[in-house]
Amino acid sequence: MRHFIRSAAVAIAIAAASTFTISPVLAADISGAGATFPYPIYAKWADAYKKETGIGLNYQSIGSGGGIKQIKAKTVTFGASDAPLEGEELESTGLAQFPMVMGGIVPVVNLEGIEPGELVLDGATLADIFLGKITNWNDEAIKKLNPEAKLPDQAIAVVHRSDGSGTTFNFTYYLGDVSASWKDEVGVAKAVQWPVGIGAKGNEGVANNVAQTGGSIGYVEYAYAKENGLIYADMINKDGKTVEPTAESFSAAAANADWSSQPGYGVILANQPGAESWPMTAATWILVYKQPEDTQATADALKFFAWSYAKGDEMAGELDYVPMPDNVVKSVEEMWAKDILGSDGKAIYTE
Repeated sequence: MRHFIRSAAVAIAIAAASTFTISPVLAADISGAGATFPYPIYAKWADAYKKETGIGLNYQSIGSGGGIKQIKAKTVTFGASDAPLEGEELESTGLAQFPMVMGGIVPVVNLEGIEPGELVLDGATLADIFLGKITNWNDEAIKKLNPEAKLPDQAIAVVHRSDGSGTTFNFTYYLGDVSASWKDEVGVAKAVQWPVGIGAKGNEGVANNVAQTGGSIGYVEYAYAKENGLIYADMINKDGKTVEPTAESFSAAAANADWSSQPGYGVILANQPGAESWPMTAATWILVYKQPEDTQATADALKFFAWSYAKGDEMAGELDYVPMPDNVVKSVEEMWAKDILGSDGKAIYTE
C-alpha cells in the first residue's frame, strides 16, 4: 500500500503561493494573469527570482479564460493559458505564444479507506462518471477495475471547474478522445455545460471542494493533489497499462511531441501512446504581444521566463512538473529574438 508523503519542497511552494498574488505591485514587478494549472511552479520560480534579482512577479491565478481576456485587454504584460490559441487567433491579435512547462491532470477523490494510487480508473469509466451515467462508487464498472478495493455504497459527488479553464480544456479533450458519448453530448472547450456536479473556481477551488466533500471526485493539476494531500487515482492509458501520475509518466507522454507542428507550439498531449504515458498530460503556454506597448515590461517578463527555463528545472521537478526540452527552449528563445519587437523594430530580447 502506497502512502502519501508531503514533501518539504511542496510546503515551500505553498508558503510562496500564499503571498504570491496579494503583494503590492511595484514599478519593477512583472504582471501576469491566467492559468491555475502552473500556479505552484510560477509561485516557486517567482520567489527564487525575486531573491536573486529583486524583481517581483504579480501573477493572478484566475483561470486560462481570464488570462486570455486580460492580455487581450492589455491590463497585464503576459497572459497564461493551458489551452493554446490557434494560429488564426494568434495572427489576428498580434500575440506570440510559447510553452513554459508541462504537467499532469489527475482524478482526485475523497473516499474513506482508499489510499493515493489504490483506485484505478480508465477513460471510459471516468467519462461516464462525469456524464452522470455512473452514480455510485460500488458500480460494477468501477468494481471491475478495482476487485480488491473496499468501495463504499456511496453516491458520487462530481466536482468540476466553474470558470473558463485550460485544465478543463485538456480534461474534456481527453474524455472526448476516449468516449464518443462525451464528444457528442458535452464536447471539448475551456467551459462546457456539465451534465452533473457542482462547480468550483480554479484548481484551488476544486481541490478544496473535494477535500471537504465525502464521496467526491474532481480533476486538478497534480501539484494541487500533492499540496492538499488528496487521494488520486491511477489510470489505464492508451496502451492498456496502469500508470501512476509522476514526472516520468508525464515525460513519457510528451516524448514524441512535435512542437513545431502547430502554430505557437500548440501541441495537445492528452491520450498519447506509450506503455508509460500518463493519459492526461498537458502543457501550459504564455501569451505576450509581438509589438508590446510597454517594451521594457515585456523585456523584463522574457528575462524571467529565460531565467526559469535556465534555472527552474530542478524546482519544477520537485513539484512533479516536466521542464520543456532543450530544443524547444532554444526554438522559443530564437522566436523571441525574431518576432517580439520594440517600436523601433528591433528585438527586445537578447541573451
